[in-house]
Amino acid sequence: MAAEKLRSRVGSAFKMHGLLLRAEANKYLTEALQSVNELELEDVIENIIDAVEKQPLSSNMIERATVEAAVQECSQSLDETIEHIFNIIGAFDVPRYVYNSERKKFLPLSMTNHPAPNLFGTARDKAELFRERYTILQQRTHRHELFTPSAIGAHPDDSRSKFQLKTIETLLGNTAKVGEVIVLGMITQLKEGKFFLEDPTGVVQLDLTLYQFHSGLYTESCFVLAEGWYEDQIFHVNAFGFPPTEPSATTRAYYGNINFFGGPSSTSVKASAKLKQLEDENEDAMFVFVSDVWLDQVEVLEKLHTMFSGYSSVPPTCFFFCGNFSSAPYGKNQIQSLKDSFKALADIICEYPSIHKRPPLAENITSEFRQQVPFSVFTTNPCRVQYCTQEIIIFREDLVNKMCRNCVCFPSTNLDIPNHFVKTILSQGHLTPLPLYVSPVFWAYDYTLRVYPVPDLIITADKYDPFTVTNTDCLCINPGSFPRSGFSFKVFYPSNKTVEDSKLQDL
Repeated sequence: MAAEKLRSRVGSAFKMHGLLLRAEANKYLTEALQSVNELELEDVIENIIDAVEKQPLSSNMIERATVEAAVQECSQSLDETIEHIFNIIGAFDVPRYVYNSERKKFLPLSMTNHPAPNLFGTARDKAELFRERYTILQQRTHRHELFTPSAIGAHPDDSRSKFQLKTIETLLGNTAKVGEVIVLGMITQLKEGKFFLEDPTGVVQLDLTLYQFHSGLYTESCFVLAEGWYEDQIFHVNAFGFPPTEPSATTRAYYGNINFFGGPSSTSVKASAKLKQLEDENEDAMFVFVSDVWLDQVEVLEKLHTMFSGYSSVPPTCFFFCGNFSSAPYGKNQIQSLKDSFKALADIICEYPSIHKRPPLAENITSEFRQQVPFSVFTTNPCRVQYCTQEIIIFREDLVNKMCRNCVCFPSTNLDIPNHFVKTILSQGHLTPLPLYVSPVFWAYDYTLRVYPVPDLIITADKYDPFTVTNTDCLCINPGSFPRSGFSFKVFYPSNKTVEDSKLQDL
C-alpha cells in the first residue's frame, strides 16, 4: 500500500477512537505497518489502538513514544504465543478491570483511582463490590438487541418490540402512576418480610402479589430485570427476569483483545490462530476432574489406585483434584492427618511414573507431596486454567443447595435445577450471587469471582448430583462428590469440547 494512503488510513482509524496522532507518531506507525498484509491490516491497527488506550493517556494527542510502546507490545504478543499453551491462574493473579461508563471501556486497575486490593477490605470496597456487579450487567443489558434503540427510519413494529431501562431514581421522582417500566436492580430485604429493589440511584419497595418469575434461582443480592408499574412509592412487579447473557465472542467483539481472564499473555488467547491450531491438532488432550477426594478413606485411595492404573497407558494432560481432602474437615489432628493423607496419595502416584497430578492447600502440609510429585500445582479456590484458546474456571463450593435454600421463590417450571443454576450463574456474571451473610467473600477480591466474559468451561465441584449443561456457548459441568456418587468423575476433551461421564465400578 502506498505510504500516503496508509498514513491517511492510520490517522482515520485513530480519529474514530477520538485520538489524534502527532506527525512523527503517524510517520513511525506508517513505516512499521508497511510490511503488513493488507488483509490483516485492519486487525493490526485495532490491536495497536487497543494497546495505546491501555496506557495512561494525559490527552487525546498521541506521542511517538506511546505508539512505539504499543507496537512493541503487539509484536511481543505474537512471539510469546507458544509459551501460553497451558497456564494455571490463582485467584490472586486474576487481573482487575474496572468499567468506565464515560469511555465505555474496561480500564486496568492502574488507570483508575481504585487502591490495590487488600484482604482487609474497607467500607468503600463493600460498596464497590455491588456497584461493579451492577455496572457490568447494565452495560451488557444495554447492548442486547431488546434494549438498543431502534435505528432512525426503522419500521414502527421494530420500535414497539424494544424496551428501555429505567433507574429507581426515575420512579421515585414521579408522583403520578408510572405504567409498564423495566428496572435493573438488586433484590434486597431491608425490612423483615419486605423485599426491595436497589440500584446505585435509590431503593424502592416491591409488591410481589402478582409477580411471575422466569427460569433461574432468584435469591437476595441477585440482580434482576423487574417489569411492572409504580404507584404510591411502591413498585408493583408483574414479572422478574435475569439480565440477558452474552456469548464471549460478542463481548470480545466489543472490547477487543483485552485479557480479562489472566495468565502470561498480554492479550486474549482467543485471538491466537497458532494456539487454536495447536488445540485442534492435539486430539489426545484430556482433563480429568474429580471432586471431594477424601484421602483419609481407604476406599477412596483404592479407587484412585484403580484410576491411575487405568490411565497409566494413556495418561491425561492433567488431573484436577478438588477438596475436601478429608471426610471430617475439623479437628485438632487435621493438619497431621492431611499430611499423612497426601503422603499416601504421593506414594500411589509414584507407582505410575507416567501420571502427573495438579491439585489445591498450605505449604507446610504439601511440602512432602511436592518433593515426591514435582509436577503438582496447589492453587486457590476458585482458580482458572487456560489451555490454548480455552478458558476454564474451577470452583469448589456446595452452591446448588445453598442457592435453592435461599430462593425468594423456588422455580415452578419443569426446567431441572442444574439448568436453573447454570442460567443464574451466567446471567449474574458471578460465581456466588448470594447475600454476603450466606456466602462471605473478601470484598476487595470480589472481581476474581466474575464469570465475564463467559468462559468456555466452568467446573462447579459441588456435592449435588453430577450434571453437564451448556448455556451461552459455555459448558458447565459438575463431577459430583467422588465418594458419595459411587466414585463418578468427568473427563473433558478440549479439541472437540466434549464431556465423558466416568465411573469406577466394583470389580
